[in-house]
Amino acid sequence: MVNILDRLPQEAREWAEQLHWKERRYLLSLCHLLCAVPPETQAQFLDEYTADGLINKILQDYDTQTKVQAHLDSFRIPTQLDKPLLRHYIKQFYVHSAQDVRREPERYLESALRLVLSPEEKNYVLNYILGFELLQTVFQMSWLQQERFYLLQPNQEDFFNSYIKPIRNTHRINGIVNPKDEKVFFSRRDYFVKQPNISEQKLVALIMATFVTDEVSNLGFIIVRNTQPVPFDYDYIYKPDEENIFG
Repeated sequence: MVNILDRLPQEAREWAEQLHWKERRYLLSLCHLLCAVPPETQAQFLDEYTADGLINKILQDYDTQTKVQAHLDSFRIPTQLDKPLLRHYIKQFYVHSAQDVRREPERYLESALRLVLSPEEKNYVLNYILGFELLQTVFQMSWLQQERFYLLQPNQEDFFNSYIKPIRNTHRINGIVNPKDEKVFFSRRDYFVKQPNISEQKLVALIMATFVTDEVSNLGFIIVRNTQPVPFDYDYIYKPDEENIFG
């Protein structure tokens, strides 16, 4: 039978094994309470208990922070990676993870606790921020602008299926874009070129409902690690529409 403590980092395992009986009772009580409450309550506790330490670790990694900021700037996203923004996103990550539990209930604590169990996982937060900020941008593009964006990608089909298609499905379901008579060519123009008008609160909720945390963070990861470049030509994507809606 596998010892649960063997799955902890060595430093954490040694600390747990050295606890006295009274301290072990406290630890077990906390574990019981954490497992017994709903995911939303777990998210609130984890945020309050871990955010300050995570922020300090992220701010110490100046190189990665600078790299992520440069990518945000390259996408013309005005977000600045300061302490209040990190605090906001750590809380949002825990809330997002709690929502993911509906799809993968057994992975909630694994997903949420990854931020504090491994020193390397501080980058997960920065990747999540970068991925989420880019998805907000794409969510607010017209379908014509989305098309121009994904046509710039080296793997167009994969990018379309991973990001554009889910976003468009959410647009449809929520009545943000209503593609009436979409198979009739000249009927496509109005809905295809009009940019959605989505409030900030609704935009965040829609992204969290459309993508799980791993999908968001993975988008940020492939941008930062440049494993699959994500070209972004702002002037081309946002150029005014002309007679040819595919121009």
